[in-house]
Amino acid sequence: MSTVSFHIANLLEKMTSSDKDFRFMATNDLMSELQKDSIKLDDDSERKVVRMLLKLLEDKNGEVQNLAVKCLGPLVAKVKEPQVETIVDTLCTNMTGDKEQLRDISSIGLKTVITELPLTSQQLAAVICKKIIGKLTVAIGKQEDVTVQLEALDILGDLLLRFGPILQQYHALLLDALLPQLNSCRQAVRKRTVVALGYLAASCGSAHYQKMVIILVEELRKGLEAGHANTYIQCCATVCRSHGQRFAEYLDLVVKMLLNACSIHEDDELKENTLQAFEVFVSRCPQEMGTLGHLEKVLTLCVKLITHDPNYNDDDQNSTFNPVNEESMDTTTGDEDDDLQNDDDEQEEDEYSDDDDMSWKVRRAAAKCIEAVILSRPDYLLYIYQSVSLVLILRFREREENVRCDVFSAYRALLKVTKPAVTALNESKLTGLSPSPDTAAAVLALESQIPQLVKVVQRQLKEKNIKSRQVALQLLAELVGVLPGCLAPFLANMMNGIIICLTDRGSTSNVKTNTLSFLYCIMNSHPVEVVQPHVEVLLPSLLQCAGDNFYKVTSEALLALQVLIRVVRSADTTLPEHLSSARIAQEIYPAVLQRLKATDIDQEVKETAITTMATLLAHLGQYIQEVWPTCIPIFLDRLKNEITRLTAVKAMNLIASSTVVDLDMRGVIGEAIPVLSSFLRKNQRALKLATLSLIDTLVKRYGVLDSSLLENVINELSPLLSESDLHSAQQALQLMTSLAVHQPQTLEQATTVCMPSIKILVRSSLMQGAALNALLDFLRALVKTDIPVFSPNHLLTLFLEPEKSSSKIDSSTSHKQSYYSLAKCISVISVGSGTTALSVAKSFVADLGNSVKSNLSDAQIIIALLSIGEIGRHVDLSQVAELRGTILQLFSNSSEEVKTAAAYSLGSVAIGNLEAFLPALLREMEAQPKKQYLLLHALKEIISAQQHVNISVYTENIWATLFAHAECPEEGTRNVVAECLGRLTLANPLEFLPRLKNALLSPSNLLRTTVVTAVKFTIVDQPQAIDPILKNTIGDFLQSLADPDLNVRRVALVAFNSAAHNKPALIRDLLPQLLPQLYVETVVRKELIREVEMGPFKHSVDDGLDLRKAAFECMYTLLDSCLDRLEIRDFITHVENGLRDHYDIKMLTYLMVARLASLCPSQVVHRLDRLIEPLKSTITLKVKANSVKQEYEKQDELKRAALRAVMSLSSIPDADKHIPLMEFVAHIKNTPDLQVLYDSVQNDVSGIGTNNDVPMQVE
Repeated sequence: MSTVSFHIANLLEKMTSSDKDFRFMATNDLMSELQKDSIKLDDDSERKVVRMLLKLLEDKNGEVQNLAVKCLGPLVAKVKEPQVETIVDTLCTNMTGDKEQLRDISSIGLKTVITELPLTSQQLAAVICKKIIGKLTVAIGKQEDVTVQLEALDILGDLLLRFGPILQQYHALLLDALLPQLNSCRQAVRKRTVVALGYLAASCGSAHYQKMVIILVEELRKGLEAGHANTYIQCCATVCRSHGQRFAEYLDLVVKMLLNACSIHEDDELKENTLQAFEVFVSRCPQEMGTLGHLEKVLTLCVKLITHDPNYNDDDQNSTFNPVNEESMDTTTGDEDDDLQNDDDEQEEDEYSDDDDMSWKVRRAAAKCIEAVILSRPDYLLYIYQSVSLVLILRFREREENVRCDVFSAYRALLKVTKPAVTALNESKLTGLSPSPDTAAAVLALESQIPQLVKVVQRQLKEKNIKSRQVALQLLAELVGVLPGCLAPFLANMMNGIIICLTDRGSTSNVKTNTLSFLYCIMNSHPVEVVQPHVEVLLPSLLQCAGDNFYKVTSEALLALQVLIRVVRSADTTLPEHLSSARIAQEIYPAVLQRLKATDIDQEVKETAITTMATLLAHLGQYIQEVWPTCIPIFLDRLKNEITRLTAVKAMNLIASSTVVDLDMRGVIGEAIPVLSSFLRKNQRALKLATLSLIDTLVKRYGVLDSSLLENVINELSPLLSESDLHSAQQALQLMTSLAVHQPQTLEQATTVCMPSIKILVRSSLMQGAALNALLDFLRALVKTDIPVFSPNHLLTLFLEPEKSSSKIDSSTSHKQSYYSLAKCISVISVGSGTTALSVAKSFVADLGNSVKSNLSDAQIIIALLSIGEIGRHVDLSQVAELRGTILQLFSNSSEEVKTAAAYSLGSVAIGNLEAFLPALLREMEAQPKKQYLLLHALKEIISAQQHVNISVYTENIWATLFAHAECPEEGTRNVVAECLGRLTLANPLEFLPRLKNALLSPSNLLRTTVVTAVKFTIVDQPQAIDPILKNTIGDFLQSLADPDLNVRRVALVAFNSAAHNKPALIRDLLPQLLPQLYVETVVRKELIREVEMGPFKHSVDDGLDLRKAAFECMYTLLDSCLDRLEIRDFITHVENGLRDHYDIKMLTYLMVARLASLCPSQVVHRLDRLIEPLKSTITLKVKANSVKQEYEKQDELKRAALRAVMSLSSIPDADKHIPLMEFVAHIKNTPDLQVLYDSVQNDVSGIGTNNDVPMQVE
């Protein structure tokens, strides 16, 4: 006998003991054994354990019984099928037996078995279901024993929830057993039947679903006529919730019947159930409810019933509000008599109670239904503001707390949905694009309702009910978040309520934190002059909260004090300062100092105290100068503390960079700099960045610092000048620039310490953007220092040394970007010196003229050309002999990179003197057709620089030249022409955009392709003068989506994608017309697939692949920018098509699946069956043994992307109830190769989610 069997046998023997404690301990030990993954029972042990546990279910001791039931859960996963069948048979028999106690414990046991049964064991689950279902259907029909019925319905519900899809053969039987129970005289039976039918609806086939709904609808009709339809209303709602898409077919009939019933009957329960059903219909079938025209009717009914309170007369309920009438705004103003009167009224309301009054349930259901409409149909925003929102505001005075909270929740949902409209309106003001009329009208409606909203809500701040205060504060905070500054006219009246929330003894810590958070929002979002009059009223309460014992209240109070300090005296010197600034500073200081000195407090409080004190010193420090010697050293102590050092660095930077207080920190700089320099070695990126910023500020603020202190800092900068972290490199270069300006002598050691790192950095392929600009600023400052080591000639030699020293360097060894970076550096050094630029340019031209004799490498030629171009942008080089001829000669070079550099150089040089170079360039384009591609690139450089040079004199000539090449057969040439046309159009849209539009009528496919591509280049992410004009005409250009030519449609999709990404406002209103054309292009077309013979092999070529790829890229962009305008069901259908397409399209659609799972989980969960199959095919695909390495890598990347999609799908709520998905996830985890990939993907995803320290690099 094995050790495990022997141990189990001992436990079983103890279970037979007459001592209940022995039996209990033995059963407990058995459960511990069963929960171990490693345990394996032989057949004999299985039988004995099962027999003993089933016997213990009849134990006289309740605790032993309960423990035995708990053992059944892990046991079913450890034993074989026959034993599981035995367990189920016994439990079913006991459940339908006569002994009540045994019946109860057996039903619990059955539920435990069903819950713990592994989803992956379909065969075992099928056997168990077969055993259970027959007995359950019999038990359900037992009308004489309600307890058995209820237990059977519960167990059946659990069974259908877990294993619904594998019970297909029993669905008809179960349907016939369940439907009659809806007529049971017992409410509990009816409720459990409704739940079970809902689970059945989620998994049954179309025929059974149709039969179920037809019966329900017919019984609903009869019930409404007879006056007892509540159960059928609930059942229709539950079935719709389970599968809204299939219920949509019957929606029209059901909604009409329910609306009619509500207009006839006065039954509150009927109204409540109807409204709850409407809430489900709106959530699950939002589009259908709108299409059928029912949403307006449902909202009208909700507006009527949300005020349904027949037993209570509210005098103000039907009162109208006139915001122009000032008397109507005469609400609580702080007058004690008014307060007492209001308290008495509220107390009377609170004391009112009627146990028989159920009308509050109707009102709550109406509020929830309104919220469902708001969240599911944002396009009804204006209608809701016009017809519903005022009623919601009036119902803020609802007497029932639960209903009141739901009314507030509905209005908060309305504000959340309004936020995108406000954002769009603000963007339209920046871009000049007119917003949608409905968007502007909705925001205007909200603004007009704010006076009445505030009038009602501010009363809730004084409510004795804590929950009322909380929901009122949350609503006001949401309002301020949506419309910053909107509470300015009402702050005086609101202050009394805010003070009560902060100081009232009845206020909980949650109310205080919500109030402080709301105050923070107010002071941050309202103008200084609006908030300043209330500072002295708020200050005592904030100081009191700053001394609160609960850390969260203290922290929020300190955050609020930070903003209050900035209100008292802003960093913007044009804003007024509070008249009592000195007194306020002296009152705040002791409270903050107490928290700053404390070491035994929460970390969050420590950090906020440090920042608050820094804010106080930076804004009001001059009024508390006597405490500087006491306070400043504390920051130094916090700087040396590992826990608080990052916050201390940021705080000291805040003090040092103050523009309103000249706080002398020289006393601590000597001790701080060595500590700060040591931080530059730490492996904490945020600390390094903050430290570099602080040292930079200190250098700029205090000028000359001790050189010996800065030596260590400079020594630590070299490792930071690396391409591995360009943001740190940028900060380090900015510090070096400040040193070059304020203390240049300290940089002499940089020649040996930092310059080698800079030389390596400038040759990095990643060196561009802000980091490159920082390097150029540093070189510009360095040239002006007049330090011999950094003279222009020395610096030029330093940067050009590798190229001068060897002629064997090939352009293939360096990245193209590094040449451009190096050329910009050479230009800055040459131009910055004032006299060197021309001679340097001449030297390069001479080298290029003798390039053949000198045997210059391609790298040296490219750098010389790019350097000439960069210098020519700033200095007129028209006097340099042979310049143009030398550059044009290199257009014939064998190296493509040299040709490109020559084109860039010619265009850049022309910018320095348009009159000398541009006409000649245009003539050259006519005379040299073979060089037109390179000449067009040169012209592009000139057009791209039109913000800095005036080319208006030449635009007509340029336009004519470009159009002459717009039908060039070479796609590369046409693309350059299109970019030039687009950039020219940006400069003069009124003149050139109509010309592009007219060109769409051309019969030439090539010209239409060029024109549509040109439009893409007019759409940039920054506001442009062309935007309002383009919005009116972009629809004409995007009609090219229906063009007969394949290439025209492709570039139209690319332009569509560009608009959706950069300026979605351009195409939002056109989406109903554009989306059908977009979706057409996602379908594989057989007529575009052709076979090409390659020797003995035949190869299929899909000419529609690029078109489909562009369409799916556009869909992915729309998912981010125009989600609210998409019909998600249609969108998902076309995503499903992409899951079986080409490699590139699969990768895109996998990303979309993951995104959809996050954005629209409720719609995705109903499509899991269709989404899982293609993902499974990809993940389980085996690569052929004789495949090349690239194929393995390609398939591996595809599997990773598919696994990310599966991971996203499995994280959807209720996805764990989808058996095929859970089985597939279990299969992945049980397959070693897939498990490794899955874990790797999971780590990647969690790494991206948690690594907030490293910003994403976006080009």
